[in-house]
Amino acid sequence: MMAELSGKVAVVTGASRGIGRGIALVLAERGATVYVTGRSVKPGDYYLPGTVGETAAQCTERGRDSGGRGIAVACDHGDDAAVAALFAQVEREQGRLDILVNNAFQLSDNLLDSSPFWEKPLSEMQMWEVGVKSNYVAAWHAAKLMAAQKSGLIVAICGYAGYSYTYGTVFGTAKSAVDRMARDMAIELQPYNVASISLWQGLTLTEKAEYNLSKMADKMTDTITSMVGSTVEHPGRVIAALAADPEVMKRSGATYITAELADEYGITDVDGTRIPSNRARRGAPLWQPISEVDYRGK
Repeated sequence: MMAELSGKVAVVTGASRGIGRGIALVLAERGATVYVTGRSVKPGDYYLPGTVGETAAQCTERGRDSGGRGIAVACDHGDDAAVAALFAQVEREQGRLDILVNNAFQLSDNLLDSSPFWEKPLSEMQMWEVGVKSNYVAAWHAAKLMAAQKSGLIVAICGYAGYSYTYGTVFGTAKSAVDRMARDMAIELQPYNVASISLWQGLTLTEKAEYNLSKMADKMTDTITSMVGSTVEHPGRVIAALAADPEVMKRSGATYITAELADEYGITDVDGTRIPSNRARRGAPLWQPISEVDYRGK
């Protein structure tokens, strides 16, 4: 495997399992030093398998030929002090940061409950706290390092909920906010040669998705269950390509469908499968690269 990210430093939030884990593994395999964050430290901390230590160890194993490695950091992204300590550790140990993947998202236990928003508890707002606010806080710290070095890439993991009704009001609002946040950050980061991009994931076969499909598929809409699912590493392959692209700034500010960006870069899933876009069924992203539009409305 090419080590096109050799010497790069990445932070992947929410990487104990799921999409974050897959992204971390690919970045390490391509040569990056990857800080793996999450709340799961001991097996059994969560009902699904995976811990930050296990993911970090797997990153180091995957990076043995490229020089990549994983570093586990227990971090609750709802705790601003813990997030500040994480980025202070990165700066102290590495002196730089090249990639931030904002993946952490606190999914509600009521996610598949079809009740209207006023019949759900206000605790649903946890998806705003860890999913929107947490993205901003992590990017705030990352941008200080990246702007100073005049380079970097911030990627937000989002989805078709930015266009299509998905799961409920809070979920859709949170994902829409993440798209807009990535867009506006790109405008303010542009003078510092730092790119900000949002990716729309389709069905990704995470541990939680597999669990929900096996236990509660009847509560999931056909638009989701009928998708061709990708492995958790597919978005990591796309992000690795973005991070290695010398012209990534031309893409900054845009929201991309991961499957379409994969096609542009000639990327398939780990088994060689091409993951199809769901644009026709679930909608198209609103935001184009700021290099292509008059984003200030002058």
